[in-house]
Amino acid sequence: MGKQQFLGRVEAWPCGWLIVFFIKQAWAALFSGLMLAALILTKYIDLPWLGRYDWLLIMALAIQTFMLLTKLEKPAEVIVIATFHLVGLGMEIFKTSSGIGSWSYPGHAIFHVGNVPLFSGFMYAAVGSYIARAWRVFDLSFTHYPRRVYTVLLAVAIYINFFSHHYIWDFRYLLFAAVLLLYGRTWVHYTLHITHRRMPLVVGFGLIALVIWLAENIGTFTSGWLYPSQVLHWHLVGWGKLGSWWLLMIISFIMVDLLHALQSKRL
Repeated sequence: MGKQQFLGRVEAWPCGWLIVFFIKQAWAALFSGLMLAALILTKYIDLPWLGRYDWLLIMALAIQTFMLLTKLEKPAEVIVIATFHLVGLGMEIFKTSSGIGSWSYPGHAIFHVGNVPLFSGFMYAAVGSYIARAWRVFDLSFTHYPRRVYTVLLAVAIYINFFSHHYIWDFRYLLFAAVLLLYGRTWVHYTLHITHRRMPLVVGFGLIALVIWLAENIGTFTSGWLYPSQVLHWHLVGWGKLGSWWLLMIISFIMVDLLHALQSKRL
């Protein structure tokens, strides 16, 4: 039985569309899932010759190369993902610097910039990879999508606030309001196998942020990185981080949307 035939049969079951939805979500999140598996593996297995973070970097590069060579990701998508990698790495360098110390990496790495092992940028790339792959896997389309010049300004403002809130007022609540204002009327339409469904885009944003928050808890539980309050005793990452991931994920979403707009010349 082929993949398409299998999905068609599953979708015909009672609530089968939901099963197909999660199967395709897992397929879209392939890079993210493999990176989480690598974090768990290197937590419990000491690999020889190199430190844990350097092995994670090698694994991340191998996964990315494999996905590119097998055409699971397209070259243009990899460029966007690499750009978001650099966006995340820039924020990491700032957030882990002395005087800020929002989180830390409890280990050593040969390949690092400042206090940041280079593998960390791939955790942001995993978000970009998921969004880019989900766009194709679910054949996403949108209604009442806002003007892209406004979305770009929103992405820039979100990124600036991740730095500036350490020195001036944190205006994330204004950013939340801006997201609702811009995307409040937007619906995302997606295809399973047989049926076509839709949901409010801001709800989709929230669901993705929740999954990222769960993944972050796996990352901190395996000591991939730690917040100051977790150094002596691990506990769940606070719910307040959901808002941070919601905003950061929107930057990645806007970058992938710009890629699609450029390819279809809809700018």
